[in-house]
Amino acid sequence: MSKRILIVEPSAIVAKGLEQVFKDLGEFEVSGILQDLSGAWEAQLRPMDPDIVLINPSVADYASRVGIKTRIAECVSAAVLCIGTQPWEEELLRSFDGSIGLMDTPAAIIRKVRAALDERSDTPREETEELSAREKEILICVAKGMLNKEIADLYNISIYTVITHRKNITRKTGIKTVAGLTVYALLNNLIDMNTVE
Repeated sequence: MSKRILIVEPSAIVAKGLEQVFKDLGEFEVSGILQDLSGAWEAQLRPMDPDIVLINPSVADYASRVGIKTRIAECVSAAVLCIGTQPWEEELLRSFDGSIGLMDTPAAIIRKVRAALDERSDTPREETEELSAREKEILICVAKGMLNKEIADLYNISIYTVITHRKNITRKTGIKTVAGLTVYALLNNLIDMNTVE
């Protein structure tokens, strides 16, 4: 089965060029192209379920560029590579699983994508992953008895994003019930006993 790639690139020419490279070589399938990360991009990203995300950091404002990979990781488990349309800062490049450049040959692009996938599969997952700040917020809401819709409205996110956060919380903690998550939140001092309904 071919690996799925999502391209997030504001330039239609660059995006279509990358799509053609993958189409010609046949090893990877482009599952979608987004021009930016605005609107309900999380809802668009999830059904595509990419194995690899190629993203131009210019789709995010300067302050949030280093956090792009983290934002994507909250939705899908994919290798995230930077599309180097300009010389990016070293700190930014280190935040990605790899990078491809506009001057790379098709063979070099494929090699870099394969390397990022291999690196990702070779890296063992920690026994217990740390919950992100947003996941802790969602966990607190769940422990307080809030419904997905209420949580989505509170944080101005889609209900699908809430569901994804809840799945990630369950995966990371290994706890599937609301009661169990409430106990977890209490034991980790995320909530006070008086705030639980």
